Amino acid sequence: MAPDKFTAMENYLLSISKTEAAKDGTIHDPQSKLKIKVFDLLKSRFTPSSGEKRFFVTAGDETLAFETKGYKKHRELLILQMIAWYCLYLGLIEVQIHSSWPLSM
Repeated sequence: MAPDKFTAMENYLLSISKTEAAKDGTIHDPQSKLKIKVFDLLKSRFTPSSGEKRFFVTAGDETLAFETKGYKKHRELLILQMIAWYCLYLGLIEVQIHSSWPLSM
C-alpha cells in the first residue's frame, strides 16, 4: 500500500496508509533507509518476522510493538532513537522499552 500521509519531524518520517490507525504506521529514517513498523497490540495482530529486530513499549494502558523492515545490521541505538521519537510524537512521555515481549501482557 502506498502511504498517503508523511509527517516530518527531526530526521524521521512517519507514513500512515488510509487503512491504518495513527498508532499503526511506519517510521522511516531517510539517512540509513531503515524502516520500523509500529503495531498497536490492543488493535492489531503482530506476528514477528524472521531476521528482523523488535522491541515492545508499554506506557499505562498502551502496548506497542516495533519491528524493523529490511534490517541490515543497523545500530540498535538508531532503532531505539526512532522508537523514542515516535513515542514522543504520540505524547507518550513515561514509557518502558522492552527487548522482549513484556510479561504483563
